[in-house]
Amino acid sequence: MLFLLRKLSISTTSPSLFSVSLSRINIMSSTINNNSNLISSRLSALAQQLRLYKPPNLDTDKGASVSQLGFTESAGDQLPEKFNPKRAAVLICLFHGANDIDGLRVILTKRSSGLSTHSGEVSLPGGKTEEDDVDDADTATREAKEEIGLEPSLVNVVAVLEPFLSKHLLRVVPVIGILSDRNAFIPTPNLAEVDEIFDAPLEMFLKDENRKSEEIEWMGNRLLVHYFNYETGGKNYMIWGLTAGILIRAASIVYQRPPAFLEQTPKINLPGAVSIDPKLP
Repeated sequence: MLFLLRKLSISTTSPSLFSVSLSRINIMSSTINNNSNLISSRLSALAQQLRLYKPPNLDTDKGASVSQLGFTESAGDQLPEKFNPKRAAVLICLFHGANDIDGLRVILTKRSSGLSTHSGEVSLPGGKTEEDDVDDADTATREAKEEIGLEPSLVNVVAVLEPFLSKHLLRVVPVIGILSDRNAFIPTPNLAEVDEIFDAPLEMFLKDENRKSEEIEWMGNRLLVHYFNYETGGKNYMIWGLTAGILIRAASIVYQRPPAFLEQTPKINLPGAVSIDPKLP
């Protein structure tokens, strides 16, 4: 904008042109500022809404039922007699796009092709809990910094959702954080873990568009594994399994409505697992 002003000020033969151009620039600046203020207000309202969210009361000493499981491959083996899954956390980092059409977006990664497990798959930033982690939010933001260079100070953590159980018996806790200033985040992938960083519209995970599902059997129960195909920047990404399940749940809570498709989740009694009430938003 400064360059444009300097260029226009060179012309001395058309003072009216400068006046009109400056007026247009002022209108553009005002529009940008108003849009930024509107987005900021919406993010503040969303943060307030999500802080009120309370996950089901969890009692890990008692058996509960699982109604949300993430799968990274087809049906698995029976659970061991002693069920004590390791804990992990993922960051659902939300930000608002540049305009109303973009809406809320979530940051995702494509795992490094060199990893021994789940290589090349789409996932949320996150990882296993370490001894020095204060809580699940600390785990999620620490891992996000390590994987994609997202400074924890840029993220306003507003909600912690109920855990999901992965097929590989990992208790994964989704943490929702809001990135108010998207421009302050400079994506820096840790190439040992991440090949690509991209973002997708959160509301996509409530729609039946570009979605397919596969019915599988696990511990005598039938359930659906969801697959969302997303194209951006000339690349196609398949978001499925545990990541898709977590984002369906997060989108349902954020937008306060259920998905436009059947989830068909199982009810399996497992010690220390979590029960999710299907009537919750």
